[in-house]
Amino acid sequence: MILAFVVVCEVAFWVAIVAGLVARYVLRRPRLGAGFLIAGPMIDVVLLFLVASDLLRGGTASWEHGLAAVYIGFSIAFGRPLIAWADIRFAHRFAGGPRPVALAGSAYAKKCWKDLLRTLLMAAIASAIVAILVLLVGDAERTEGLLAGFRIVGIVLVVDLLWAVSYTIWPKKPAPRPQQVRP
Repeated sequence: MILAFVVVCEVAFWVAIVAGLVARYVLRRPRLGAGFLIAGPMIDVVLLFLVASDLLRGGTASWEHGLAAVYIGFSIAFGRPLIAWADIRFAHRFAGGPRPVALAGSAYAKKCWKDLLRTLLMAAIASAIVAILVLLVGDAERTEGLLAGFRIVGIVLVVDLLWAVSYTIWPKKPAPRPQQVRP
């Protein structure tokens, strides 16, 4: 059941974000767009409430509960940059905004290291959520399944670290600029 809540909240999060961007740029209603964009983090609060209430009513934690903690951590750590990424593309496509800049070289490597820091923040948030849930439930046997999400976070941390190191050592080359033809 919790897995269904995670999936529904993930879908609802992205529907709120896309609706906010459509309202802002296509419908030219920035206040409505801001309302939808603010709804994104509220969806995380709903998911946290659902997970906590399930465990407090006697449910036994499973990997889905751990996944919910990781998802909430991801949403908090990466939500703003993901929304900014989509916002730039919507502004370019629908409001005549500037073309998104493709990062290369040291700028791309710097972004990779920032992403690693965000992944560490995600892990810290997920750990805090799990610790609070374990304390609230007070039964180590029932909350053991919460720890399964940390294997996933560990793998993501290692991949992020290798990614950042690889692009620091071997920087991503800029895309070739198209040649302009003179009339």
